[in-house]
Amino acid sequence: MKIERLILIPFLGNYLINNVVAALAAFFPASQTGGLLTVQYVMFVVFALIAGALFAWWYLKGTHMMDMKTGAIFGVVGFLVSVATTFVSGLAGVVLQTGSLAQAASVLPRFVPFLWNWSTLVVLGYWVIPAILVGWYMQMKMAKGHDPMM
Repeated sequence: MKIERLILIPFLGNYLINNVVAALAAFFPASQTGGLLTVQYVMFVVFALIAGALFAWWYLKGTHMMDMKTGAIFGVVGFLVSVATTFVSGLAGVVLQTGSLAQAASVLPRFVPFLWNWSTLVVLGYWVIPAILVGWYMQMKMAKGHDPMM
């Protein structure tokens, strides 16, 4: 397992999900009344699940271990890369807006409550669930003697 590939594919995936998938979801109508489950948000999650599966397939096809365990590892690393990117972006944003490293320290106590949110669970889901399913599918194809690379 190449650790660089394990980190860089989710990093690219995180960028594309946060930008391209969000842009695609923006084509769907936003709710006028607000609420948790809007059409736009549901479509974002659906597109993110598809993107997560594509990135998992891309990673797993380049390894010799195509199974659920490797898929789960990829999904967890994808989630952790997403959380780390959010943290670094938050710190960098505060430093760039205020010009003060001391102000960046104010981000730290607010980051844990930010993570303790249902949307963080959604991020975990759209990284881990498709990765496990893709790993399972590739494992089954290998067991039947088919080439899962196709």
